Amino acid sequence: MSETSASFHPELNDDQIQIRDWVHDFAERSLRPVAHEWDEREEFPWPVVREAAEIGLYGWEFLANGMFGDPTGLTMPVAIEELFWGDAGIGLAIMGSALAAAGIASSGTQEQLMEWVPQCYGDASDLKVGAFCASESDAGSDVGGYRTTARYDQARDEWVLNGTKAWITNGGIANIHVVVGVVDSSLGSKGHASFIVPPGTAGLSMGQKYKKHGIRASHTAEVVLDDVRVPGRCLLGGKQKLDERLARVRAGEHGNAQAAMQTFEATRPSVAAQALGIARAAFEYSLDYAKEREAFGRPIIMNQGIAFILADMAAEIEATRALIWRASWLGAHHEFAHAEGSMAKLKAGRLATWATERAIQILGGYGYSREYPVERWHRDAKIHDIFEGTEQIQQLVISRAISGLRIE
Repeated sequence: MSETSASFHPELNDDQIQIRDWVHDFAERSLRPVAHEWDEREEFPWPVVREAAEIGLYGWEFLANGMFGDPTGLTMPVAIEELFWGDAGIGLAIMGSALAAAGIASSGTQEQLMEWVPQCYGDASDLKVGAFCASESDAGSDVGGYRTTARYDQARDEWVLNGTKAWITNGGIANIHVVVGVVDSSLGSKGHASFIVPPGTAGLSMGQKYKKHGIRASHTAEVVLDDVRVPGRCLLGGKQKLDERLARVRAGEHGNAQAAMQTFEATRPSVAAQALGIARAAFEYSLDYAKEREAFGRPIIMNQGIAFILADMAAEIEATRALIWRASWLGAHHEFAHAEGSMAKLKAGRLATWATERAIQILGGYGYSREYPVERWHRDAKIHDIFEGTEQIQQLVISRAISGLRIE
């Protein structure tokens, strides 16, 4: 066993237990009663997010304490699991700005972090959201296929952005857009950089809003960039750092991971926690149902065919949580060795889709009805096999990490 593995002790401290219970109470009281309504409306749930801001759950301070101020790395996945246990669509509306904040944190300076992250949130009296704009219509998993360009206008010390981003959480309604652009197309994914597009910048607009299978309370849309000019200081990390990195890549050095992948790697354990929350919700609901629903004169859980499914669900949930917590701890200590973040997301995404499908089976016809929440959880679960790196991309990342080979 490695020294890193031996030093990881998956135990929550008193503060984390209080946060877990606090978020669970909010999810039970404020998310579950309105989850069906906002899913049907397919609109961003501003009143619920404002309520989260009022209690301190939505805001850059919570993010800073949970993501950047926690040496264990466990606070955010614990909180996210409870939030998504409440509802995934509203949960993503609350957590979506964190991806923009993570994009700023992974590439920006401390000064940029302090200036722009608070503007991704605003406050309860003036609520704002942030958006991380990476994917494009022909380039999701293929980050090397991005076409949005970033050209430097030296005379005006401005960057000019052109292109269309696709499948963007909070796209077009955000106060702050963090945009990944191609600075040097000859370098593939190593020629990317991230830029802040401040509020009210001319040339940025919302394209189509997507009508989705699940997480329908979360706003997802295209972001169109038409000669968008941003000041030089909006290049995350600064131009000197970018020029030095590009020079190393051109000289044949490996350099750092490109902009989008740096952000995704940091957030994958949290995305896995989202999927875990959905799976746990489905398990708990179907367990209660199986204990109450009678067939042939006894509760259906008395049948091994049902009981064994629930036993497998319970075991898989516990195993997945342990994997997520370990990945979160390693991420907090910058000690990923074998793509543990991707392992957690791969495992949790598969668990959520499988567990919610099994929950529908246990409920039978009721599980297929929109009057019961398990069909919504099933729809919400599937995205976790797709966004921030598909199931197959996670397998590719893991296989490269464990083999040391450039598997294609």
